[in-house]
Amino acid sequence: NASEPANGPNNGLAAQAETNESMVAKLEHALSTTEDGRLSPEEEKIVTESLSSRFNLNVRAEIEGKRLNRVSGRIGGEQHLKRYPGDVISAHASPEDERPALAGLAPGLGAYGYFARSSQMTEEEVLRERYYIAAQTFLFPGWNENPNAMYEFFRFRKMLVVNAHTGQAVVAVIGDAGPAEWTGKSFGGSPEVMHHVGYSTGARKGDVFVFFVDDEENQVPLGGLWVTR
Repeated sequence: NASEPANGPNNGLAAQAETNESMVAKLEHALSTTEDGRLSPEEEKIVTESLSSRFNLNVRAEIEGKRLNRVSGRIGGEQHLKRYPGDVISAHASPEDERPALAGLAPGLGAYGYFARSSQMTEEEVLRERYYIAAQTFLFPGWNENPNAMYEFFRFRKMLVVNAHTGQAVVAVIGDAGPAEWTGKSFGGSPEVMHHVGYSTGARKGDVFVFFVDDEENQVPLGGLWVTR
């Protein structure tokens, strides 16, 4: 099978020994066994090892004793976030979102504040907003014990987001907190994230797995990943 970018620009990380077909089979099986977005230790190990092999990443469900309240759930589309004071929606155009005004600009800041101090942004600051997700970090069991430490741990934490049915994937950062539990969604994704996981049209929501990318050296670029057709 030929490898090609799933949805336009990608960050160049090629698939390894795990094929897309075998990975998706494991994801869908895990999804069928998940209990309130949580997997058994055995299923979690199978899935993280499969994703690590597939994308040549160190994919983990837990880092430093911390984990999200769930590793699977529904993701829904989010608006763009203000990157710096005075940011405007017209400045958010990207290869994956050529018409940012359709998604709009959130009226308030994300839970972790601005991504940059001014319009003179670094490439990393641009990409962090472009590829951000919202996660229910406030439901982490230890959040209330030390919210300041939890805030710093989750702020812009690098994550792997994978479509549970197709294997389409993106490396993103946690850039906001949410969605609210009553929405029925567990995660939110920027327009670019939704593009790369295949949920940018129609209902603009669907099943995903979300895990940490262990990248202490900050070597893993943000953006869409390859899939094998």
